[in-house]
Amino acid sequence: MASKPGILTEWPWANLGNFKYLVLVPFVGHSIYSFLREGDIGYIAILPFLLFRFIHNQIWISLSRHRTAKGNNRIVDRSIEFDQVDRENSWDDQIIFNGLLYYIGYLRMEQVHHLPLWRTDGLIITALIHIGPVEFIYYWFHRALHHHFLYSRYHSHHHSSIVTQPISAFIHPFAEVASYYAIFAVPVIATEFTGTTSVATITLYVIFTDFMNNLGHCNFEVIPKWMFSLFPPLKYLIYTPSYHSLHHTQFRTNYSLFMPIYDYIFGTMDKSSDTLYEKSLEKKAEVPDVVHLTHLTTLQSIYHLRLGFSSLASKPHMTSSKWYLWLMWPVTLWSIVITWIYSHTFVIERNLFKDLKLQTWAIPKFRKQYFSQWQRKNINNLIKEAIMEADQKGVKVLSLGLLNQAKKLNKNGEIYIRKHPELKVNVVDGSSLVVAVVLNSIPKGTSQVVLQARRLSKVANTIALALCQRGIQVVTLDEEEYKRLKARLTPEAAANLVLSKSTCVSKTWLVDDGLCEDEQLKAPKGTLFIPYSPFPLKKVREDCFYFSTPAMICPKHLQNVDSCENWLPRRVMSASRIAGILHASEGWNEHECGDMMFDVDKVWKASLDHGFSPFTMSSAIEAKI
Repeated sequence: MASKPGILTEWPWANLGNFKYLVLVPFVGHSIYSFLREGDIGYIAILPFLLFRFIHNQIWISLSRHRTAKGNNRIVDRSIEFDQVDRENSWDDQIIFNGLLYYIGYLRMEQVHHLPLWRTDGLIITALIHIGPVEFIYYWFHRALHHHFLYSRYHSHHHSSIVTQPISAFIHPFAEVASYYAIFAVPVIATEFTGTTSVATITLYVIFTDFMNNLGHCNFEVIPKWMFSLFPPLKYLIYTPSYHSLHHTQFRTNYSLFMPIYDYIFGTMDKSSDTLYEKSLEKKAEVPDVVHLTHLTTLQSIYHLRLGFSSLASKPHMTSSKWYLWLMWPVTLWSIVITWIYSHTFVIERNLFKDLKLQTWAIPKFRKQYFSQWQRKNINNLIKEAIMEADQKGVKVLSLGLLNQAKKLNKNGEIYIRKHPELKVNVVDGSSLVVAVVLNSIPKGTSQVVLQARRLSKVANTIALALCQRGIQVVTLDEEEYKRLKARLTPEAAANLVLSKSTCVSKTWLVDDGLCEDEQLKAPKGTLFIPYSPFPLKKVREDCFYFSTPAMICPKHLQNVDSCENWLPRRVMSASRIAGILHASEGWNEHECGDMMFDVDKVWKASLDHGFSPFTMSSAIEAKI
């Protein structure tokens, strides 16, 4: 929102929220009816074109987020936070507005029903009018928007985004966008008067403006230097991402739309434009200090990745799917095919923690694929390649994250460590901090807990040992679990391990995500389920409380946080991911994988010392609110 919102700042459908697309439904329905009755192709073609615009912009969003996370050719190094993501979630308003103009224009103007597909003369006229009147009018209109009266009421909303991403290009108050559309309508009106309008003229001009807007706000330099060397006057005819980026950081320079020539003519070209362009082209991919290795979860998790839909990525990924994502099953199916074909990790996020550079790498495999026998070798190779790549790049720590299925395959990375003792990168699974978080999530004064350990792990074993040593009674409901746990405990600790075959009265249950519905029903009313696995427990009880998977609240000095980590709330990070940060911050030069564990109290103290705070039940409830 602008600092002093003016007239027509709000979009007409702002109050509709996610239902704003309903304003197009009557026109879409009427176009389908007209097509079925009269075969009107032009009318029904408007909807596919709007979808194309959406896909085109989304491709730019994903590409920009991937490239800026890697760091090569990145222009501005400042961070993006959740407030910018929320402000820019309405980027598709201009597509809805475009659709309304097309539908209404088609119904009102009979002459557009019989447009030819192609007119070369119309394209030439459109290009010439854009170079002349459109660029000229926009330049002076843009300068007027920077006058304090209009800036505070309208344009300041757009300039709230100092670090831009492609969708920043479309974040303007309604009145401002309407004015832009009026300027861009000049070539269309001109070709209409000259009788040279065609379908290609209108659609290609819109695609051109979308492309250039996305290019100018993508925050990575993409235009090669050889283009300007081959044709030097090109620098006056096309801007670069770094050129427009200076307008967002300096505010009073580089006002041109797509052609810098008007900045040169009127003396508003930023003198550092060429220098920033050169520096951005030379910038290499960033070498992180800490890498967090994760993977896809559900089939629809691709849309919740930071490279996916920013609006979904900025909110916790709920176990229940959004209804509209089911409409995208062709894309979901294609993503499954891609995971079979593409076998290399990719960068999805970058963060900054004090002086540490952090990256998150994703393995292109869904969770279900980890249970497939014939995927075992492929997944092992992907993890091995990620560890080797991190080591070659000079990464200090690699944390394994969600790879709990992979732990069975390679013993938490221990196999790779034994095979390659020369590795300098420290492989960390975060088990010690997971245990510490779980222990500190148990309500004070608790004297008895139920530990469900269907898949006995070092985490479950360490939790049981720690609780028994603290004099807290640990109850198991399964005899096999009881025997396995007892065999791993010292005789003194085993005295507090109890087998209960009947209903247990304890209201604190420590569980993994394998706790089935029948087992949950055994818990008394008001039970607190605390998971120690990285995946959340399926909720089947309304009369019980389900705590978060092991996680902590991030300190303010963790920067560039603009997406949620799977199902966790904003600025809450999984314990396994935090463990990698702590490992590098403390300078611990040893692995934590296989059966290796750190001192739980030492790790917990380190997390608090570095600003991470416990994610309590009350904070979890507040996050949902």
